[in-house]
Amino acid sequence: MQTPNYIKSLLIPTTRKPQGRKVWSIDLEQVWLPFFTATNTMGDTAIPAAAIGCPLRLGYDKAGAVRFSQSGRPLVKVAKELADNVRLVRDNFTANLVNYAGSVIKENGEGYKAQVELGHKAGETIFQYDRSQLEKAVKAQAVRAEAVAKAEAEAEAVAQGEAEAEAEASKSTGKVKELVPA
Repeated sequence: MQTPNYIKSLLIPTTRKPQGRKVWSIDLEQVWLPFFTATNTMGDTAIPAAAIGCPLRLGYDKAGAVRFSQSGRPLVKVAKELADNVRLVRDNFTANLVNYAGSVIKENGEGYKAQVELGHKAGETIFQYDRSQLEKAVKAQAVRAEAVAKAEAEAEAVAQGEAEAEAEASKSTGKVKELVPA
């Protein structure tokens, strides 16, 4: 079986990094809008011109009032028609990846199995190292927490002792002092 070019092209790194609003982690302005404009041009989709012309919309609640985030900024969302088509592309993309893997397994099951075993063997040393580092970190964290708790208990005992000494001193002088817990 020959690997299709569209699969090979997914594995080639690109140097360009778009900086706009992301939809499914892909730039809206540089990728999705030109793509959907092209699909509309070819008659493959019928996304309304208003959705392409104004892809970002102000978010409203059920009562029709503008929605705000907790930071006080107004919520902005992608036009429903665009978001629905992005979801369709994502679902189809995922299905194509699963179908490709299935066809490779069907045609070259032994090679696929060998790759899986190779991955497991290579990953085992990393897994063991990470596990030991995590165990060390958890133990160190427990020791630190114990030391902090002990220091806090000692500080509280010292404060209590000072308060008792002060109370004793005030009894001997006859002055009454109000004790405030630490």
